[in-house]
Amino acid sequence: MSDVTDRFVTEAPAGHPNVTPRDAATLILLDRSGPIPKVLLGKRHHGHVFLPGKFVFPGGRVDPLDRRMTVAAPLDPRAVAKLMRQVKRPTAARAQTLALAAIRETFEETGLLLGTKRADAPKAPTGPWAAFAEAKVHPDLSSIHFIARAITPPRRSRRYDTRFFTADVSAIAGKVEGAVGPEAELVELIWMPLTEAKNLNLLAITEIVLEDLQTQIDAGFSHDLPVPFYRLLHGRRMRDML
Repeated sequence: MSDVTDRFVTEAPAGHPNVTPRDAATLILLDRSGPIPKVLLGKRHHGHVFLPGKFVFPGGRVDPLDRRMTVAAPLDPRAVAKLMRQVKRPTAARAQTLALAAIRETFEETGLLLGTKRADAPKAPTGPWAAFAEAKVHPDLSSIHFIARAITPPRRSRRYDTRFFTADVSAIAGKVEGAVGPEAELVELIWMPLTEAKNLNLLAITEIVLEDLQTQIDAGFSHDLPVPFYRLLHGRRMRDML
């Protein structure tokens, strides 16, 4: 079995009651303005029970309100198709909700508003999305890339069916201060060269997805490229391509 899948499965101890994975999404902000691409990573608070001190991409669980947020432009149809492969009850709306969850979680954890700024406010639900309406930032999904999917192996304390997205730094349309700090979920943010990010304190899956991102960039960063899907199935380590 490949080193990639070995690292994915052994990243956390087993032994917990099995639970159904929850839909989740994460976003890798990418800066390609220099000779070496950089990615945005946040350091989790050392006091957190879950993943203390780890460097992670902004992300988290899908919220029911995400499906109610309006967008400036939809996901690329090729991304939608890959997002809905090997999914029960696949719909374009569900694919859009996953991408919106990644944008919302990025805002909540970093204060960054991703989208297109307009003269009018988007129609937004209550909660974190209200900040987009106040700033008149409309989430634009047309520039979002879907690059990986991973399901936490069974018998872990928390399980997620996570979709990894990327967006260019140019998608940042605004920022709300105060989201990052000593008492926040992320205590600091750093822009790290893609070639050096693996030297940080990362989860195995984070390191794997960074490698997948580099592969996508080297291959032209097209929506036509296959997307890896990591999971443990009947005791076997799997890396399918969507």
